[in-house]
Amino acid sequence: MMHPKSPKLLHDILEACNLIQTATQDRTLRDYELDRVLCSAVERNFEIIGEALKQLAKVDSATAGRIPEHGAIIGFRNLLIHGCDYVDHSRVWAIIQNDVPRLREQVEKLLREAEEQTEPPRQGGPKQ
Repeated sequence: MMHPKSPKLLHDILEACNLIQTATQDRTLRDYELDRVLCSAVERNFEIIGEALKQLAKVDSATAGRIPEHGAIIGFRNLLIHGCDYVDHSRVWAIIQNDVPRLREQVEKLLREAEEQTEPPRQGGPKQ
């Protein structure tokens, strides 16, 4: 059974993944490198993802553990927040292209499971 705070944290992660994917759709690495606003928006949403996973790991380590890369994601958030003077745009772009879609799928699966856990049981059998 998931902790009551887990679905909210998972929704935060999903929303940030969606924003990253929407903002970078039909864009290239070069576009990303040249657009400081885009970089800032993407980095901010990676920070949100990492913070939500950090909180999830505190309140519900079992659910966080079902996201295989959660430790690396939290580490990436720490790198962004704690003043890495240089962010490797090609590395960030690879994460956007490869890891964000996978993370989104994992979170969507966990949210479906959470919804199933909170649905009231169906009453009775088939109608006759």
